[in-house]
Amino acid sequence: MIRAEAADRPDDGAPKTPDRLRRRASRLLSQLSARSDRLINEGLAQVDARKWHYAVLASLQDSGPGSQAALSGRTGIYCSDMVSVLNELAERDLVERAPDPDDRRRNIITISPQGRRHLRRLDKVLDDLHDELLAPLSPAERDQFVQLLTRLLDHHTRTS
Repeated sequence: MIRAEAADRPDDGAPKTPDRLRRRASRLLSQLSARSDRLINEGLAQVDARKWHYAVLASLQDSGPGSQAALSGRTGIYCSDMVSVLNELAERDLVERAPDPDDRRRNIITISPQGRRHLRRLDKVLDDLHDELLAPLSPAERDQFVQLLTRLLDHHTRTS
């Protein structure tokens, strides 16, 4: 590991990041993403949840029941991983599985009443975590930041 020389450190002794790195949006997004993931994962772990639990429950609440494949498409969770996520949620009675009347080989997943209550709790936890993540921004800046991120993601999702 290369150590920063004393001249490269600000008065507090921490290494100074070169301006050319601080101006790179890709680097800033990557670093913020890593910090955000850690904050969210640790915060959800404190209430015995994972971000994939939230994604599935939110999808079921907002878009209605669906098959494992449909939920995979809605949430971005690989089909092979979706099985374990659904097993975890079903063991906690947060989702219900029922045979699809159109295709008995497939199950339709529905959020349970307990799952709806749990989702409301997770919404509150995530609201608090996002307040912590975005603390330096005003409410208007937070809205603008989310709008800009959404626009960037939508653009790159359409073009890839």
